[in-house]
Amino acid sequence: MKRLQLDCNLTRGGFAARFAADLQLDGITALFGPNGAGKTTLLRVIAGLDRASDGVVRFEGETWQDSGAGTFVAAARRGVGLVFQDGRLFSHLSVAGNLAYGERRASMRGPAIARGEVIEAFMLEGLMQRDPATLSGGEAQRVAIARALMARPQLLLMDEPLAALDNPRRADILSFIERVPEIFGVPVLYVTHAIDEVVRLASQLVLLEQGRFIASGPTAEVLSRLDLPPLTGRFEAGVAIDGVVAGSDSDYALTRVDIGGTELVVPRLDFPEGHRVRLRIRARDVSLALSKPTGISFRNILKAEVAEIAPEEDTAFAEIRLNLGNQTLRARLTRKSVDELRLKPGLSVYALIKGVALDRRLLLPGGPKAD
Repeated sequence: MKRLQLDCNLTRGGFAARFAADLQLDGITALFGPNGAGKTTLLRVIAGLDRASDGVVRFEGETWQDSGAGTFVAAARRGVGLVFQDGRLFSHLSVAGNLAYGERRASMRGPAIARGEVIEAFMLEGLMQRDPATLSGGEAQRVAIARALMARPQLLLMDEPLAALDNPRRADILSFIERVPEIFGVPVLYVTHAIDEVVRLASQLVLLEQGRFIASGPTAEVLSRLDLPPLTGRFEAGVAIDGVVAGSDSDYALTRVDIGGTELVVPRLDFPEGHRVRLRIRARDVSLALSKPTGISFRNILKAEVAEIAPEEDTAFAEIRLNLGNQTLRARLTRKSVDELRLKPGLSVYALIKGVALDRRLLLPGGPKAD
């Protein structure tokens, strides 16, 4: 786990940011927020591409900027890898040449990363002699990430690397990105405004708004909070549920997922029994009942307990947080339904979730079998 300490201000034109946080970076940490929140600005300050107006930036005890002491470490000396939206490959170099460029810039403070290991992990064997102009968008991003890793970074910064790709190619690249910390031992700071990428990749989530840190913590914990809907999106608000494939029903093309003492039934997942998965359930796809219904098409009827209710005074709706054993659900109901059901914290209810409502587009990590 790597420690990143920030206590700095930055002013550019009419934008003023105050970055103050002490982050423990392990795996992939997502920086999430609306356009103009300061996500890319923060990444550039960390990388040393922009200098904060004043304050301190430290990584693993090394001071990268201290305006009071007159310290500023240039980007090339920070041992940070950068991946941008467009890849920014050198057009005059082949794929092999781009990787060699990264290798020449290798930081001796970063983890030992072998060239062959990178080529294998990103499936670049057949691309080595290709020119960047002949690569697809997904191929170019694989090369860009591989080039950044060849420099043996202490920290990998990714600025919306999938923004220019369509969904099939995004899903493909996500499967490569999620393995970076595990295979190469490099923590990743990942900027995105796509909540599905957050749920798929991030173990930690940092929310930004107008140049300020609003919330941070484990992804599932932050997404379950009811006080953040303007940032996480009311229509797309939901939770991340971690589970293990428990079995399948081949006759009906269904898969059972154990989520800790209970099971969800979802459309077939092409993973073996014991495989870890993460599913996303939107609040708008969860209904509630006071007694267990029968003669109904819902495949998932789960006993839960109301933990918190947050009415939205400016709308017809209310957000409800539910305890489901060691997991959390969210439901979005009309305020009238909340009153008619007499919902309150501590009340036992049944959560109804349609199997087809589970968001599976990008959220099926290639994780190992459970212990």
